Parts: sequence; structure tokens; C-alpha cells
Amino acid sequence: MGVEIREAPVSAAEFEEMKRFVHDYLEASVENEQAGGRMRWYPWHSAEYRFNHILNVVELATDIAKQEGADVQVTRVAALFHDVAKLEAEQDEHAAAGARIAKEFLETHSDYPQSFVEQVVAAIEDHSYQGDLTDLPLETRCLIEADVLDKVGANGTALLLLRMGYESRSHVDAPEMVERVTERGTDARERIESDTAESYLHRRLKRVRWFKEWLEEEIAVVDAESEV
Repeated sequence: MGVEIREAPVSAAEFEEMKRFVHDYLEASVENEQAGGRMRWYPWHSAEYRFNHILNVVELATDIAKQEGADVQVTRVAALFHDVAKLEAEQDEHAAAGARIAKEFLETHSDYPQSFVEQVVAAIEDHSYQGDLTDLPLETRCLIEADVLDKVGANGTALLLLRMGYESRSHVDAPEMVERVTERGTDARERIESDTAESYLHRRLKRVRWFKEWLEEEIAVVDAESEV
């Protein structure tokens, strides 16, 4: 009797169970943080933001994988777990920690093929890789591109505007903060390989530049009235 190969390793119900696990794990990470820890005062160290970021990356990575011919199941599961340890591990350790958590979950919650588990774990381990993306499996590249893209979208822009309060800045500094998003986009081009991700990046940067111009117009009016 041969080993059964499951064409679709993860059902919709199983994926929802994974989402609940990741959400609850992030929430527990915050609850376990000592009062006054980093997650209490910095927007993107909250469980709410991190889970939202993860879901955005899942959506982006899934679409890139479909368009670029990668294994969609491997890509989206890796995307779902890629930052699960972000709120409890140091930045340079969170990828390896997340890979261990994903491996334990996948091996204890179903009979997923070992090759599937290994591919997911490898993608998570390497999602912070800073070298040439062509050295990596296609699924890992899709995850990295999606991770970069979310920082150049509306979500990333909103977070930088929230950061103004932490830095004791006034609203007149908003265009400068939004400009940081375009700078991230410029840097992101070096991390983008696929045509699909490049198309996403182009559209997102166009919107950010438009928003910055709108801000500059309205703030200029406020400044002029203040001078009068």
C-alpha cells in the first residue's frame, strides 16, 4: 500500500484553525510582556497590527504565488506563520523561532506530507534573508516580496503617521513621514524579483505619492492661514 499524496494539504477549515492559533499566540505574547514593554507603546508591536500585517502578507503572497507559478499552499501557510514569534523573539531570531512554532503545529495537528512541512518551515526560516532572492525557492521569494510590499501600502503609511505622536511631531510633519514610505518603496525595488510584485509596488508607490501631494496642498493652506 503506497503513501497517499494529498493534492490540497490544507483545507479551508484547517487554514482557519491556523489563523486562530496565530492570532491567539500573538495575543498571548502581548499578555506575557511585562508592563511597560515595547508592545505597550509602539504601534507595530501590538498584536492587532501584527496579525493584520500577517493577513495582508498572506493575501499578497498568495496572489504572487498564483501568478508566478509557486506552490500556493506552501506559500500561504508560510506567510501565515512568518511573524508568529515577532512579539516575543528578538528581530534577528524571530524567523527561526516562528519556523519552530509552525513545525510543531503542522506536525501535531494533521497528517501533512513531510515534504510540505519542510518547505513551509524553510520559507519561514529564510523570510528575513537579505541576499539575492534568486538563491531561494520560489515560495520563499513570494513570501519575502509580500512582506516587503505590505510596508509600502496604506497600512505602512498609517503606522508612520501614528509614529508622529510617539516622536512628538505635529501634523505639519505628515508629508515628511509619508515620504519615508516612498523611501521604503525605493529600497523595496532591490528586494523584488517577480513581475507580479513589481506591478504591486508600482501601484502602491503611485498612491503614496498622490497622498503626499494631497497632504502638502492642505497643510500649505493651514500654514498660510497661520501666517496671516
